[in-house]
Amino acid sequence: MANYKYQARNTSGTVSNGVLAADSVASAASLLRNQGLHVMSLSASNEGGNGGGFMEQLRQMNAGAISQKHVLDFTSQLAVMVRAGINLRSALEGIAEQTPHPGFQKVLYQLKSDVESGKQFSEALQKHPKLFNPLYINMVRASEMSGSFSKMLERIAGYIAQQIETKKMVIGAGIYPGIIGTMAVGVTVFLLTFVLPKFYSVFEGKEDILPWATKVLMAISQFMVANWYYLLAGVLAVAGAGYAFGKTEVGSFWIDKMKLTLPIVRTMFRALYISRSLQTFGQLINAGVPMLDTLRITGEISGNVMYKGMWMRVHNAVKTGKKIATVLTKDPLLPKSVSQMIAAGEESGKLGEVLDEISMYYSKQLKDAIKAVTAMIEPLMIVVMGTIVGFIAMAIILPIFKMSQLVK
Repeated sequence: MANYKYQARNTSGTVSNGVLAADSVASAASLLRNQGLHVMSLSASNEGGNGGGFMEQLRQMNAGAISQKHVLDFTSQLAVMVRAGINLRSALEGIAEQTPHPGFQKVLYQLKSDVESGKQFSEALQKHPKLFNPLYINMVRASEMSGSFSKMLERIAGYIAQQIETKKMVIGAGIYPGIIGTMAVGVTVFLLTFVLPKFYSVFEGKEDILPWATKVLMAISQFMVANWYYLLAGVLAVAGAGYAFGKTEVGSFWIDKMKLTLPIVRTMFRALYISRSLQTFGQLINAGVPMLDTLRITGEISGNVMYKGMWMRVHNAVKTGKKIATVLTKDPLLPKSVSQMIAAGEESGKLGEVLDEISMYYSKQLKDAIKAVTAMIEPLMIVVMGTIVGFIAMAIILPIFKMSQLVK
């Protein structure tokens, strides 16, 4: 817990000052609000509490990069404080003072400074596009016009939380297969470069009785031992070239297309991009963001160049007066049923609600697809690893067994 200095006004207009202990600035704001007080200012106090000192400095030293989790926490706290009646400048200052991450703290102070200079909050956010994406900025801008700031912040926080959870699920699906694959490569290299060379002297002069598999493995082993530095340099060069290629427009297109065509993972990635696109689309529509801006932002946030192209085609068609569903019906990236539901939403004037329902359905489909992919890949990787190790082991054991038979 930390201590927070506050200035608040009760229902009769009396202003009071004090210090309050709470887990966070948002918790402090909620506690004061529950007491029937209108918070005028709220900031961290250096007196008491256990938030400072050596441990606080240690947290700052190990802060790492600013993540979407930091943005989520900030948005959630800001929503609570604004709802409690704290003005935006004071809320930003209060959150900044208790933020342990030095980089993010600097961003929050910059936001506070911009707001104090007369800029709209959405304008201030635009200076930090790596942290606040177009959806975030445009939903804030829409709330500034409609006067529903705190509610919009809550919706944005919910959206970010779901995107973080989805990302964790997708990454988690690849962690175990990645570990198994790395172990398979590591064990294979170890056997070929450390174990097999110890048998060179045993097999020397007996090449005529060695199985073909043993001869092949010995040749590979000798080549790896003699040229390991060239092989290592080659692997690093290929990895670097592959990474650089993936960052190019052509490479990005090729990788994104592969995600949608590879048999094992295509169902998972399709569900991911459909869910993300429609959730983004629905959030922006419900926030009152103009349609053309909504379609452009949906494409930018979709996460795949193929889906980005689809939404830009819709954007260009709507710009000429066509309906959304008319274009989507002809696109193979969306199932016909989705296009039909979007058409129904357009006709009924409930497009936002329809999009929310479809995105929820595909979020469930994504979870099921991830489970299916994991259930399929894990045993496959184990079989592959077992086959490789077993093949190498047999290539070593069989000739030894054969030589022992000849001796007898």
